[in-house]
Amino acid sequence: MKAQLRVLLNRFPRLKSLLKRCLHLVMPGRGVSTHYVEMAGDEVGRESVRLRTAWKDDDLPVRQRELVDRQLAEYRHGAAIAVFDVMVKSLRGLQGSAGRMRVLEVGCSSGYYSEVFKIAGLNVDYAGCDYSEAFVALARQRYPELHFDVQDATSLRYADNAYDAVISGCCLLHIPEYQAAVAETARVASRYAIFHRTPVVLGQPNKYYRKKAYGVETVEIHFNEPQFLQLLADSGLDLLATYTLDETVSHGAGCATRTYVCRKNAA
Repeated sequence: MKAQLRVLLNRFPRLKSLLKRCLHLVMPGRGVSTHYVEMAGDEVGRESVRLRTAWKDDDLPVRQRELVDRQLAEYRHGAAIAVFDVMVKSLRGLQGSAGRMRVLEVGCSSGYYSEVFKIAGLNVDYAGCDYSEAFVALARQRYPELHFDVQDATSLRYADNAYDAVISGCCLLHIPEYQAAVAETARVASRYAIFHRTPVVLGQPNKYYRKKAYGVETVEIHFNEPQFLQLLADSGLDLLATYTLDETVSHGAGCATRTYVCRKNAA
């Protein structure tokens, strides 16, 4: 059976590429995210409960920071880092002549986007929050001049309209109650909301995976794109721009990673 599948995939390279991207068929132990297993039915709820605190693992911050520090070093020397470039482009497109912008990143990890924005020369006052006490501790250590909080993305302890722009920093995919997290991002933003590095699927329902991130088992959600865009609209957000980091589509089905930039509507 495996030999037949290999022959089939080799005959249809586009199908092979689609499977590699959308199902993340990577060798165990290689890359940041590995060991993807698609989940369905009762398994989704059960594993979401079991792994809901996975991102709080004390080993994650140091492991992630090793990669981030290499990327930041390259970025300082003018290298193009796609995820950094897209985030900078998203914010720069909003600033215009509005002056200094107050920005909150939800799911900030160790706060490294504050450094990205500084390297890029963006005129922002940055603050961050994360679900993980270990990540926030590292953020405070690395950037003692900035403000960081331990917060749950689904129930933020900030006032309505507290920040000009709120960035959901590639954390929704790990949050089973992602609808509440989107609503909270919209509530705290006074003008703009950005959903960075959002994995979406095209022509398919939501996909749920169990995986390892930096060696730690966690859950990852890939959102049906039309439904996700409707969720943004239902949360009072108007889509301004979409930036695609990667996309693979074949016969109307596929997957992509996008950053969505929204304006909070007056209603």
